[in-house]
Amino acid sequence: MIADEILARINEGVQLHHQQGQREVARGLFAQIWDEIGGERGDPLHVCVLAHSMADVQDNVHQELVWDERALTAASLLTDDRLAQAGVPMSVAALYPSLHLNLGECYRKLGDLGRAREFLQCAQAGIGALGDDAYAQLIKGGLDRLAQELTSK
Repeated sequence: MIADEILARINEGVQLHHQQGQREVARGLFAQIWDEIGGERGDPLHVCVLAHSMADVQDNVHQELVWDERALTAASLLTDDRLAQAGVPMSVAALYPSLHLNLGECYRKLGDLGRAREFLQCAQAGIGALGDDAYAQLIKGGLDRLAQELTSK
């Protein structure tokens, strides 16, 4: 159960995208929430989670990168106390492997393999902050795939 109403609405968009395949509907919901929170001037937790989710529904890798960079910037403003207050059961440090993975993927798609490797290394360095749950396995699997992609090039 998510204690924060904005995070709950973002989660609705994530479900629309991942479980129902309604990418454009999710993007529309995310855009509406983005406006409501004041964009980048909003609560860093909302900005981080929303930008991270918005990146996943972009059709253009350059736009995906912009959203992923927004998420990373907002994460740097977060505290563990803020996450706990919102009912998010993880530390700020546990957010970084996923954020770095997504940036690494963007740079791989753009052909900037050096930057992709940098972000892969950042993600791998932070993997210890993750637990041993389904989320951690998802991120670790993504890191393994990115590493394979980058070693084959």
